[in-house]
Order: sequence, then structure tokens, then C-alpha cells
Amino acid sequence: MSSEAASTQNGSLDALSSGGDSLIGMAMLGKTAAALALVIAIILLCTALLKRLGNAKRAGGQLQLISSIAVGNRERVVIVQVEDTWLVLGVGSGRINKLHERPAPATPPAETPQAPSSFAKRFAQALAHNVTQKRRGQTPSPTSDTDRTP
Repeated sequence: MSSEAASTQNGSLDALSSGGDSLIGMAMLGKTAAALALVIAIILLCTALLKRLGNAKRAGGQLQLISSIAVGNRERVVIVQVEDTWLVLGVGSGRINKLHERPAPATPPAETPQAPSSFAKRFAQALAHNVTQKRRGQTPSPTSDTDRTP
């Protein structure tokens, strides 16, 4: 009986040791998952703080974009106001060149609405013409005066 008890005891010890190894493995996996979750939470917290602080106005931030226009694929002419001075800058392909400097006017320039292009005018006229003909019950003619280019 002592041999049976010894074999039973060895079998239970083997089962406990293999079960213990799996428990240790699960504990390590849990710790790794918790550490990963902590790192992700810290990253999300930092991005939220950076977004909030990035939108805050910095002290002494006297730089303001007045106007900008593209003069090429990657080139722009930009007017920037720094304190009481306007700078006309040429910006393109990693370089910024000062083109002109002048004192800022007392009142900022009013934005002028751009006039629609000739295509936009003709398209609007054609749409209006088609809508009025549909209301009358007529089908629009394919060669009307508004469809022709001048």
C-alpha cells in the first residue's frame, strides 16, 4: 500500500505542478495585458491633453494669417500680420522667402465675395430655364439659348 500511496502522491504532485505552471502562465498573461492597457490609457490621455493645450492661445502669439493664394502646384504667396507689420511671403518646397514688408492698415480688409465664373452663370441660367419649363409642363429643348457657348 505504501507504493500505491507514493504513486498517488506523485501523480497529484505532478498534476499540481502542471496546474501551477498554467496558473503562473495565466498570471503573467494577465499582468502583460494590464500593462498594455495602462500604456494605451496613458497614450490616449496624453493625446487628449495635447489637443486641449494645442488649441489654447499661446502668450505673445501675435502672428495672424491675412490672405493666401496659390501660384503653382506647391508655391503660395501669403500675407501674414506680425504685430503692426504685414509680411508678404513666398512659400514653396520647404522654403519661405520674404517678398515685401509694409505697415498694417488701421482696418482689416473686408472680404469681397468672388463673382461666379462664366460657366457658373451659364449653368445657373440653364437650371433656372429647365425648372421653369418643367413647371409649365414642357420638356426642355436640347439646344436652347442658355446651353450654347458664346
